[in-house]
Amino acid sequence: MIQINGTIKLASGSGQEIIDALIKMAHASRAEDGCLDYTFARDLTDPDTLVLYERWRDRAALDAHFVSPHMAEFQKALAAGPGAERNIRLYETDDGQPL
Repeated sequence: MIQINGTIKLASGSGQEIIDALIKMAHASRAEDGCLDYTFARDLTDPDTLVLYERWRDRAALDAHFVSPHMAEFQKALAAGPGAERNIRLYETDDGQPL
């Protein structure tokens, strides 16, 4: 399984357009074959920081996600807005266990 965790720091006051693009991206990504989880959330102490959590069945599913039309649209929306700083990591892992 592939897990992606990270943060995206938006420029202060980045506007609703980015949030709308994130919502659209999340819906489309969750419908993809091999997507197990796809979530954005806001950092409670810094609303300009988004936390990303994804889980994919395998690398092939993630690679297909990277070349999807909605990924291209999302990248375009991010590039059009004020600068965003990304700190995103990919992990190969198992399913874990309940705590």
